[in-house]
Amino acid sequence: MAAKKKSDRDVGVHTRTGRARTETSRPRDTVVAAVQLDRAGLRLVDGTRTQVVPLRAGAVHYWRIDRRAFRPALTALKTMGVTMVETYVPWQVHERGGDDVPVRYLWDDHLDVAAFLREAHALGLYAIVRPGPHINAELTDFGLPERIVWDSACQARSPRQNPVLLPAPPRAFPVPSYASKTFLAETAKWFAAVGEQLRELVYPKGPIVLVQVDNEGALYFRDGVFDQDYHPDAVARYRRFLAERYRSIEELRRAYDVPFETFDDVPPPIRYDARSAEDLPRLVDWAEAHEVILADAFADMGHALEEAGFSGIPLFHNFPMAESATPLVPSRVRRDAEGRGIDLVTLDYYHTAGDHRAIARRTTELVVSCDALGHPPFAAEMGAGAPPFFPPLDERDAIFTLLCAMAYGLRGYNVYMAVERDRWLGSPIDRDGVLRPFAAFFRKLGAACERVKFAELHREMPVRLVVPRPMRRLARVMHAFGPVSQSAFRVFGGGMLETVIEDGVDFGDGEREPPPIRAGRILVAAERALDEAGVPYAFVDGGDAKFALAGAKFVLVPTACGLDAELREAISAALEAGAHVTYAPAVPTRDGSFRAFPPKTPKGATGANGANTPTVLLGDEATDAALVRLHLERSLQGVPRVSAKPAPCAATVHLDEKGVPRVVFLINPTKTKQVVEAQIPGVSRVTDLFDGTTSLLEDGVSVDAGSVRFCEVIPPG
Repeated sequence: MAAKKKSDRDVGVHTRTGRARTETSRPRDTVVAAVQLDRAGLRLVDGTRTQVVPLRAGAVHYWRIDRRAFRPALTALKTMGVTMVETYVPWQVHERGGDDVPVRYLWDDHLDVAAFLREAHALGLYAIVRPGPHINAELTDFGLPERIVWDSACQARSPRQNPVLLPAPPRAFPVPSYASKTFLAETAKWFAAVGEQLRELVYPKGPIVLVQVDNEGALYFRDGVFDQDYHPDAVARYRRFLAERYRSIEELRRAYDVPFETFDDVPPPIRYDARSAEDLPRLVDWAEAHEVILADAFADMGHALEEAGFSGIPLFHNFPMAESATPLVPSRVRRDAEGRGIDLVTLDYYHTAGDHRAIARRTTELVVSCDALGHPPFAAEMGAGAPPFFPPLDERDAIFTLLCAMAYGLRGYNVYMAVERDRWLGSPIDRDGVLRPFAAFFRKLGAACERVKFAELHREMPVRLVVPRPMRRLARVMHAFGPVSQSAFRVFGGGMLETVIEDGVDFGDGEREPPPIRAGRILVAAERALDEAGVPYAFVDGGDAKFALAGAKFVLVPTACGLDAELREAISAALEAGAHVTYAPAVPTRDGSFRAFPPKTPKGATGANGANTPTVLLGDEATDAALVRLHLERSLQGVPRVSAKPAPCAATVHLDEKGVPRVVFLINPTKTKQVVEAQIPGVSRVTDLFDGTTSLLEDGVSVDAGSVRFCEVIPPG
């Protein structure tokens, strides 16, 4: 491919009206990275030759198939229309020795990952490598060596200094501490061993274009605030975090109302014991310290990977299902001013057909941040099949989830698993490399994406619903089920209403509803009102608001859990850019640690009734939705609407760089076939990209139960 002419995208600027892009990538050294992030995928630079490759991948675990099946499996994978192969490199599988025997690593026969990747390279596939240290992959001890998980210096600790156990098939095991210096040092040795095998296969010399730091790093799903981590290294990091935040012990005393002499005297909280808002800062600080510990660990692991030879290519991490209920925070784990951290945040998807709301919320939150940063919205694991000891996910579930996520803006995916293996059923390719009928869907999808250049399209979302970080922290602090992760309830359809402690916190205003429930109810009401109005919207993580509010016409901010300084600054910037901002239920009076500050309404921000004084949204959900809808109608005059009926069916439209509609998705999350009538500006006829049928939107389009139609727009005339 000829060298591309330098464009606005090359220098990190969008020219598309209302879609400003913030360039946050920082050089790691003076050498231009061989692989760069692009909204449409990965930009590969090899001398004067540059190309953008869409992120469409499939997972193949080389150590789980016969060496003779390497080429057949990879050949079958390529026929599915993907551009990349993805694989873990499992520490436990390759390591031998330990205790009194020197550690060594095996790389021969079916464990020869370098040979596997050379086969991929010969077939024209790029590679995504995921060396852990934690990989899960349904391996015993999540792929960690026994000598690591049973080393007390590596283990996460409970408040009573017991090892923290994870009950995962086939046996429970003690999970490592992300703060443990011993564990991080052992991880660096493992990465060095992987680097010896694979550094010569990093692009442009070889196929490796993306490397993952750890895997689903939510404290090994033992992420209760008072569950862990009380490892000495974690407690020491917590105290440094307090010193960084409060600067002086006198300031911390005022915040906690406790006469500590030094930061080293501050004990981490071990239970929820708040009775008033003044008790919350120390509990919320402990929850935030977990976020810092994870971010530090990712930064250390990322540095170790680069030292091992994986430099010049992006580092990424995959957030698990129900990520919003964990201490994983995108804004913390991304590269900081010193260049420490990861480059790309991605999501895992394992949903059932019809799980429309959850997919929309998660995907829009990812997409709006990726769009602003110029990153590709990518699913590091797009479920195809499932482990035999989990509730089964069939082909219909997988197809609905992938197409629904694409409908809300996902641009890349990794089919997990593309090739079947032990402890996994339902993949589109068997372990001998034989294609199953399920593979035909992915082949057609790849062809459809190429036909419409889907990775280059975008979806306009003029409304942003902000989820402040303090809301998520307080929901974790007030979780009522101890070691049973709040994220587990989210995965099975529950939420804050089912998991937050019912007792409220006395804020001195007579309101006793738990603040996370109050804030969550407002967001649900806004979501319902926007759906009814046909206005596209995105959820925004409060930590990303400094860039994810760019281009917004209307911003709704729940304030029941307080707002941190960074979010308040982002809101002020959005106001200056012309966005209409609404606080609900009231103008904020507490900061992110729930300390009081004088209420102040920035110029242009309003309460929920559109006046300069706040209105509290009370009553049932339907009443809230009516109030929010009334306010939105006043604020969104002239905003294009995309509507579909009957509810809860939905439609989304994707535009090219000139703003011309190119793709429409029609979503039926119900359990019966529906004739979906959609109204989309500039669109009257569409052609299904899978079966070729053409339909008039005004006549309605038949959509099967629990399914999504992926359609190309037929230009007028």
